[in-house]
Amino acid sequence: MHSTAGIAIAMAVMNVGTYAFQMVSARMLGPSQYGAVAGLMAVLMVLSVVQLGLQATAARRIVADPEDVGAIEESILTATWRASWILGAAAVLAFPLVTWALHLASPVSAILLGLCVVPTTVMGGQAGVLQGERRWLPLSLMYVSVGVPRVVLGTAFLLVRQTEASAMLGVLVASCLPIVIGSLALRERRSVPPENAHDVVVRRDVRREAWGSSLALLAFTALSNLDVVVARNVLGHHDAGLYAGGLIVTKAVLFLPQFAVVILFPSMSDEDQSKKAIVRGLAFLGVLGACSVVAAYLLRDVAEVFIGGANYEGVTDRLWLFAALGALLSILQLLVYGGLARRGVLTKYIVAVGVLALVGLGALTDSLTALAVTVLTIDVTVVGVLLALLLLRRSPVVEHDPEPAQPPAAA
Repeated sequence: MHSTAGIAIAMAVMNVGTYAFQMVSARMLGPSQYGAVAGLMAVLMVLSVVQLGLQATAARRIVADPEDVGAIEESILTATWRASWILGAAAVLAFPLVTWALHLASPVSAILLGLCVVPTTVMGGQAGVLQGERRWLPLSLMYVSVGVPRVVLGTAFLLVRQTEASAMLGVLVASCLPIVIGSLALRERRSVPPENAHDVVVRRDVRREAWGSSLALLAFTALSNLDVVVARNVLGHHDAGLYAGGLIVTKAVLFLPQFAVVILFPSMSDEDQSKKAIVRGLAFLGVLGACSVVAAYLLRDVAEVFIGGANYEGVTDRLWLFAALGALLSILQLLVYGGLARRGVLTKYIVAVGVLALVGLGALTDSLTALAVTVLTIDVTVVGVLLALLLLRRSPVVEHDPEPAQPPAAA
């Protein structure tokens, strides 16, 4: 119980710090420049999907296959560092595309974004190993070190120079602290060659599962972040900034109850408990989301202060829409992790269709409200399909590995 509470508190601190950084950036930069920063952070979230896939795979496999912990951890940590450098290099080289897509004032911001991918990805593998080993203290410290340094260092850099590049430089420097903590916690781990044919199969299976998890989480991350990129292209810079300001409320409603997914994930991996765990999660997130929507409507003037003040009054009356969007995304996140826990193969395709719909239909909108309503409608549809898939099927759809290391522990 104490461990669970500690993780919940640490994740709350992380999310509050992340939210505070967005709030400070919105206030100090104004709608136009903050719209660019919000777009950069959205792209970073999409590029960081490998981090989430590595963490989910490491945690699940270490718990499910304790006799293969050595091979699993070696495979995860090796793949983590390799993936971080490859993905980071690709992101840096793509700076012209990012600069063009987000209409950035300088390519420096896009280059800094690519560099941020390296420490962010490394953190995923490290956190997954610690979570699987149930080493809650260092894992909690990693979570705390994500949010607090970001708001402190990000604010410091913005005080020196109020530009989108300064904000991203603060994010880059702050992103290095979690992997320092993770490296110290895992300093006794070392890369070892496979001891036998079984270890080789285990490593191959872990990499395959990490790849599948990353694809599913990529789809979810794209669905929950690409609307701000669409806004930068279909709305004027001022309205796109207002939309990005509204998304601060969305992210707050999405991320503050994120600990529920961490707590319920093991139960969702057990076929006998999976449906009950999902129902409990849906009930909790549904009630919390409904309260958030009502609060965003009744206290919209107060919410305006937290998203950047009077500069964002153009979106104040519609903040309840963004709260509803965050509530839906929190439910969708639970359902996506429910699919991962049972190694479902359809989840990523369903969410991917939602991403295509967001980009295609979002491009046809011409106002802030129209874009928000379009995204909301798409998310409702995706949530409905996933609910039917996870709750109405009598048995989960699982990936069949041609050479499984051992029978699935809890598919």
